[in-house]
Amino acid sequence: MSAPYLTRRTFAIISHPDAGKTTLTEKLLLSGGAIRAAGQVRARGERRRARSDWMKIEQERGISVSSSVMTFERNGIIYNLLDTPGHEDFSEDTYRTLTAVDAAIMVIDAAKGIETQTRKLFEVCRLRDIPIITFVNKIDREGRHALEILDEVQEALALDVSPMTWPVGMGSDFFGVYDWQAKKFHTSSGERGGPYTQTKDVTGLDDPILTEFAFDRIMDELEENVELGAEGYEAFDKDSFLEGHLTPVFFGSALRDYGIEELLDFIAAYAPPPHSQSATGGRTITPDEDKVSGFVFKVQANMDPKHRDRIAFFRLCSGTFKRGMKLKHVRTGKQIAVTAPILFFAEEREIAETAYPGDVIGVPNHGQLRVGDTLTEGEDIHVTGLPAFAPEVLRRVRLGDTMRVKQMRQGLQDLAEEGLVQIFKPDLGSNWIVGVVGGLQLDVVVDRLKAEYGTEIGFETVPYTTARWIECDHPTLQKLIEAHRMSVANDRDDKPVFLFKNAWEVSYVSEKFPDVKFRETREIVHTG
Repeated sequence: MSAPYLTRRTFAIISHPDAGKTTLTEKLLLSGGAIRAAGQVRARGERRRARSDWMKIEQERGISVSSSVMTFERNGIIYNLLDTPGHEDFSEDTYRTLTAVDAAIMVIDAAKGIETQTRKLFEVCRLRDIPIITFVNKIDREGRHALEILDEVQEALALDVSPMTWPVGMGSDFFGVYDWQAKKFHTSSGERGGPYTQTKDVTGLDDPILTEFAFDRIMDELEENVELGAEGYEAFDKDSFLEGHLTPVFFGSALRDYGIEELLDFIAAYAPPPHSQSATGGRTITPDEDKVSGFVFKVQANMDPKHRDRIAFFRLCSGTFKRGMKLKHVRTGKQIAVTAPILFFAEEREIAETAYPGDVIGVPNHGQLRVGDTLTEGEDIHVTGLPAFAPEVLRRVRLGDTMRVKQMRQGLQDLAEEGLVQIFKPDLGSNWIVGVVGGLQLDVVVDRLKAEYGTEIGFETVPYTTARWIECDHPTLQKLIEAHRMSVANDRDDKPVFLFKNAWEVSYVSEKFPDVKFRETREIVHTG
């Protein structure tokens, strides 16, 4: 009998906003039997809300701003789907989510091709050697030629492409999808371009089923595409895919259900099981180890506003986790009894009795667990690879009601634990400064402090444009701090941070203090 972790497939979906990521998430869950009806983000009525977009601001704006985790089973495979924010202002949350996955689906709009945010997220995947499956969405609408899209992926991302399916027409001439390797034609039993309802086995491109369905000119183009595809692009190679050099490409329409089952079947057959994880001291944690270990890659406060709860999203790296286990919280050295671990389906939950490497479980806690924390069965190691990024937007917090300072600070600390904001406490002055990667995060902070903590805040501009963590073993560090007291603050882990007015000042101060390291990123390893 094979190890249970070998049946796990933990993957994320990445895309530019509006490429159809949330709809694809819904349809994957529907196909996996996890939900009975899929809803659209902007659909009316609570029951029709997209299940993975549960936060109020997400529902109002029709965007995903927090990463959700959804677990479902299909044909003996356990899928852990980590949905990521599509909006670039939440790229830091996305990056941390990508530390917890073994593969990614990259969604591309057939009309727009590769967009800025897609390219950024792809680079993150490449840094981590994450295998990527490409899904070209919205082929039921007018879009670019299939060959043009394949060429763009190949050239813009320096990635070999291997087309797995082909669109049979596009837009108003859309007839379905042809799986040229399995010799299957996916189409609608209703009107042309209708939702996917049937699959026809065909002998090849000259099969009467195909030629009777589609116009002659569409068939001529399909024949040319398949011929060029076979000659001009790489044949699928599993090793090349797993090494991150080749991406299989599926054409489909999430809205009309084309390509969904093929994606799930491909993930089951070819996507990697849980990978090894780097840790401090040169240690590599492998999924076949007996002892439990894992790390927190996300913390979400107040998922259920009635209960003021805080959930740590914990990716299991090794061992067999059982409900009620006591695990060592390495940062504090204390034992934590995990009595009510949660398996997620967006905002719906069930108690997890057992979990294996690759699984993501929720650990309810009252603020003990932070992003970057490691839990083990006793070993003193910290999982590495989770970064904090220097914020690009800095604002001073302005509180309307000074009687609510305590609630404001608690709220900001909770949101900082989630990784939504960074808090900087200036050496001089009592007003905290918050830092975010994108401006939309500030709207979320205001919205959530009001909704969850009953506290109304505003923001004031500050003369700073960026922050850098400062590190130095030398007494020079103290000289720097004393010389620039107005520009120095401490982050929530009491690490010193220099707040810079502009790029010129970064360069000037760096040259003046060559022994000091000014870091744009900081490894999140909590050691006490």
